[in-house]
Amino acid sequence: MMRPMWTRPRGPFAAVLVLALAAGCGGEQPEPEPGPQPEPPPDVAAPLLAGDVAGGLTVPWGLDFLPGGDALVTERDSTRILRVTPEGRVTPVGQVPGARAPDLGGEGGLLGLAVSPRFADDRLVYVYYSAANENRIVRFRYEAGRLGPPDPVVTGIPSATFHDGGRIVFGPDGMLYAGTGDALQEQLAQDRGSLAGKILRMTPEGEPAPGNPFPASLVYSYGHRNVQGLAFDSKDRLWGAEHGEDSWDELNLIRPGSNYGWPQVEGRGGGGRFVQPVAQWRPDEASPSGIAIVDDVVYMAALRGERLWQIPIRGDTAGDPIEYFTDELGRLRTVRPAPDGSLWLMTSNRDGRGEPVSGDDRIVRVELN
Repeated sequence: MMRPMWTRPRGPFAAVLVLALAAGCGGEQPEPEPGPQPEPPPDVAAPLLAGDVAGGLTVPWGLDFLPGGDALVTERDSTRILRVTPEGRVTPVGQVPGARAPDLGGEGGLLGLAVSPRFADDRLVYVYYSAANENRIVRFRYEAGRLGPPDPVVTGIPSATFHDGGRIVFGPDGMLYAGTGDALQEQLAQDRGSLAGKILRMTPEGEPAPGNPFPASLVYSYGHRNVQGLAFDSKDRLWGAEHGEDSWDELNLIRPGSNYGWPQVEGRGGGGRFVQPVAQWRPDEASPSGIAIVDDVVYMAALRGERLWQIPIRGDTAGDPIEYFTDELGRLRTVRPAPDGSLWLMTSNRDGRGEPVSGDDRIVRVELN
């Protein structure tokens, strides 16, 4: 049953911190409070919190829907896969063998999940996870409420304590796309012979997909730092969100074979050598993870920014971003369109960088009115 919406308490700590910082800055005045948020344009729905779907999860990361409306959800640290009904019933269906929980403060573990577009026939579920010395994509047959043994799809994706990427999604073409990180080796993002710092495109069996830009290669685009958001628009174009370093996080329209600049450039720059981001944010406003696209509007979950960004697509560009739920839910990891037309939004307050409260981590239902 849908539970009432819980609101993150807003105590006096934030105000005290702002005053303390101002007092210790040689008389500098604090930045003025931001003005009111712009209203969404008439053709864009305003998201509204509608209640909790489920709570008490352990760092949920990946989410995709089964035929019929239930979801499968990965837990990063426990390495379990859960089945979650729209009414909030949570049932473990298996644990991924070989998946390793991240080191303290790390970012690896059991990450993205994608249900096969042919699930009614093949019963296959794909996951991206960190093993002992690499990241992998494997698939399982899911029958009678349980996962079968893993079948490797892609192995040898470079891994590290940080920058492991991890998002996987099936495209309208039936191919599987994966976002990877640079595994703390920046130069690998520019090395087309490496799977690090890339967006990969593959057949469901893990082979280079027909039409890939580089012969016999999984690489679809390169020059990425840490891709954690992938989604397709109404024109079947791929969009990606990625973490920057200290200056700019990015939303990109992904073009096959293109170079997105890391580590030579972060955010916009580099002249014509690199594809420029469609939108960029300071990391304290974003640190983006999952994205969803509904009616050609991007919804981007922000971790450090603790908000949901709404970005209308305008041709090859983006309209003015609008932020929602700032500081209400904490860190936001994943957002996915649900079969009923809502969004499911997952928090990540128990990932070692948040401030969890009772009920965390949670799946929250968001209505688009």
